[in-house]
Amino acid sequence: MTERAAADRTGIFAGDDPFVLARAWLAEAEASEPNDPNAMALATVDPQGMPDVRMVLLKDIEPAAFVFYTNYDSAKGVQIAGTGMAALVLHWKSLRRQIRVRGTVTREDGPQADAYYASRALQSRIGAWASRQSQPLDSRAALVAEAARQGMVHGLNPSRPPFWGGFRITPVQIEFWADGAFRLHDRFRWTRTGEHWDVVRLSP
Repeated sequence: MTERAAADRTGIFAGDDPFVLARAWLAEAEASEPNDPNAMALATVDPQGMPDVRMVLLKDIEPAAFVFYTNYDSAKGVQIAGTGMAALVLHWKSLRRQIRVRGTVTREDGPQADAYYASRALQSRIGAWASRQSQPLDSRAALVAEAARQGMVHGLNPSRPPFWGGFRITPVQIEFWADGAFRLHDRFRWTRTGEHWDVVRLSP
C-alpha cells in the first residue's frame, strides 16, 4: 500500500493487516450489539446466475480467512460448491460500521470442524443430524420427531455428520465502511495482489 493511503487511514481504520482490523471491529461490536454481533449476510449465486443471500453466524476470523459452518447439502452449500465463491457483509448498527468481503471458498471438514461441532450444545448437534436443510418439510412436528429419533440413534456424544462442516472464505477484497456526517462516509477497499494488499479510499 502507498504511504499516502496508510497516512489517510487513521483512528478506527489504522493498521496494515485487514484481518486484525476486522477482529478489532468485531470485538467492539461484541460489547455494543444487543444480539448476534457475529451475524453476517452471506451471498451466493445459483447455477442460473440468480443471487441468493441469507444471515448466518461468523465463527472465526483467521489470519487469512473468515469461517462459518453449515449443512453442505443446503442451498448455500450447493451454490458454493458450484462456484467456489461467496461474499459477506457484517453490519453493526450500534457502531454504524460494516465490513464487506468477496472471496474464494474452501471446505473446513477436518479436525477444526470436529472441534467446533463438539463445542455446540447437544440439542444443536442432534439438530444438525435431523435437519435436511433447505429441503421441503411436512410440518414442525415432523422435524421434532426426527430430532428425537436422531437423539436415540446418536446418543449423548454424536459425531459430526459427514454433510455438515465449515466453509473458509479467503478474501480477494475487503471493504471497511464507517458512517460519516451528511452521508460523507469513510470507505477503504483492500484488494489482494499476490502476497500484498492494495488499499484505496472510495467515494461514499
